[in-house]
Amino acid sequence: MTTADGDSRPKAQRIADDLGADIETGAIAPGEKLPTTRELVARYGVTGETIRQAVMRLKNAGLVTSRQGGGVYARTRPPLKRLGISRYDKVKWRDGDEVAFIADRVASGRGYERGEQTQTVALVTAPEAAAEALGLPKGAQVYARARLVREGSQPTHTLTSYYRPQDVEGTRLVDPSPGPAGRGGGYRVLYEQGFEVDEMEEEIKARMPTPSEAQQLLLPPGEPVVELHRTTQTETGYVVEYAIGIHAASRFTWRYRFKIPDSARDNERDPHAQ
Repeated sequence: MTTADGDSRPKAQRIADDLGADIETGAIAPGEKLPTTRELVARYGVTGETIRQAVMRLKNAGLVTSRQGGGVYARTRPPLKRLGISRYDKVKWRDGDEVAFIADRVASGRGYERGEQTQTVALVTAPEAAAEALGLPKGAQVYARARLVREGSQPTHTLTSYYRPQDVEGTRLVDPSPGPAGRGGGYRVLYEQGFEVDEMEEEIKARMPTPSEAQQLLLPPGEPVVELHRTTQTETGYVVEYAIGIHAASRFTWRYRFKIPDSARDNERDPHAQ
């Protein structure tokens, strides 16, 4: 329905956009409590249900969060940039000391402490997906390196990597000390073991969290997570890591930059290409 001023957006969206603009410009400061439903009903001349719909749009956009005890608050900081291909650039971890979560912080203009990553390491029965990716039989043992990454006191995501024991036994990857696995992190360790990672595949999906995930990530009610599955292999196709990450949806934006494929032109250059 189009309003008198020609705006066809639903009322809830117009209110969400209005409040969102206030948050983005700082008119509503980071961490500030939004007006109550009653106050917004009076301001916009709409029903409480319309205001609830508007607030839900703001939550879905990652601009506000609910707090225990009541009230809706502007996010205290913008989401982190979760880089795509560039977070794994070999120059970062092979030649330097910028592991993936640190690369994201640097790109976001945010500080970090190496101890903001903690982990547990254990020999476990390989989950079905990990066993399949690593080419192991059902019931095989793998090392599970389960990390929890925080920004300050706020958890951002978990990441559990699975490795064949013979690939990582005795290395820094089985050390549960806080922080990345030494200079350059896990991929540097694999490189030193003779496994230079060359290719990876990431698959992501959004879903609602389990109760334990919501508790671990300190998620507000109704916030989804982004589940990531990553398979990493060497140039010869040898899979050295299978990982599953759970990310708080509103705490990241996902950014990718890549060349646009032109398979028709490639096939013209190489008629034998499949």
